[in-house]
Amino acid sequence: MRVFRSALFLSTCIAAPAFAQDADAVARKLSNPIADLASVPFQFNFERGLGPLDDGTRTRLNIQPVVPFSIGEDWNLISRTIVPIIEQHDLVPGTSQRGIGNVTQSLFFSPKATTASGWTWGVGPAFLLPIASNDLLGSDRTGAGPTAVALRQTPSGWTYGGLANHLVSVGGGDGKAFSATFVQPFLSRRIGPGRTLSANAEATYDWKASRWTVPLNLGVSQVIPAKRQMFSVQGGVMWVAQGPAGAPDWGLRLTVTLLYPKS
Repeated sequence: MRVFRSALFLSTCIAAPAFAQDADAVARKLSNPIADLASVPFQFNFERGLGPLDDGTRTRLNIQPVVPFSIGEDWNLISRTIVPIIEQHDLVPGTSQRGIGNVTQSLFFSPKATTASGWTWGVGPAFLLPIASNDLLGSDRTGAGPTAVALRQTPSGWTYGGLANHLVSVGGGDGKAFSATFVQPFLSRRIGPGRTLSANAEATYDWKASRWTVPLNLGVSQVIPAKRQMFSVQGGVMWVAQGPAGAPDWGLRLTVTLLYPKS
């Protein structure tokens, strides 16, 4: 029995640092939007204060699969898809809508090696696919444009950088033409085994209306191992620092991400 307890204690001591190392490695990749890490985030958002009377609410589940492809010795292609499922009330007073919103598809061509100063970057096209089930859940115009991301990760656990895209309406459709720039500066810090504190802005500039909408997000995430599936859980808050009339005042975010690191 003593031998068994000693072996169990020794295996625990060995396994704990191994878990911490694996969780930190996955958390580091999770902080990088174009890492070679396949994942499927389920991002639940709740927002309050929408509509002309500031009493509207919206819940949105973003299903966001990220799939990396190796395209040779030197390059990766990263596919990032956002599929929103939305339910909203009183954005137009006395009405409710529920259904699927428009899909955003981004493709990043990214070198596998970082630059001499440690930067990772990627560029490619982005598309807005008009499949919304209701006119109040998304435009019926297709959008297209460029997207880019650049970031740097330090040995001490910091990640900082930004992602951007610019989408303009193309082709026909009954909806209004649009031209919008999305800018997402981000900053994160690993604060424990597999644990990360992160902050970002998800700013959009509407060139047709000449106005910004700037939500700020703060969250904490934890990578969790399971017998058959590694995953991450993140909780956070959102505050709209600037926005037009009818934009939300604040919100909550919960994200569960299924992780598929290379074995």
